[in-house]
Amino acid sequence: MFSLDRSKEDWVQAIEQDGLTWTQVSDLKFMESQAALDYNINAIPFSILVDPNGVIIAKNLRATALQKKLEEVLKKKS
Repeated sequence: MFSLDRSKEDWVQAIEQDGLTWTQVSDLKFMESQAALDYNINAIPFSILVDPNGVIIAKNLRATALQKKLEEVLKKKS
């Protein structure tokens, strides 16, 4: 997960509070982050679903739409 936080303290606190166990990355540059610029992220939250080949297969899905897309992708994989 890539975070668009501005302060390391806030970022680390959010990771701990949310119990996030997967890899977290941030350059602490908020919307000026190269990742935000490269992927045209202009609001948060924002999601990008990437397949094992690095191809973007969905963008900015939330809640039910994200769940359905993940189920679809995982069914194809098995």
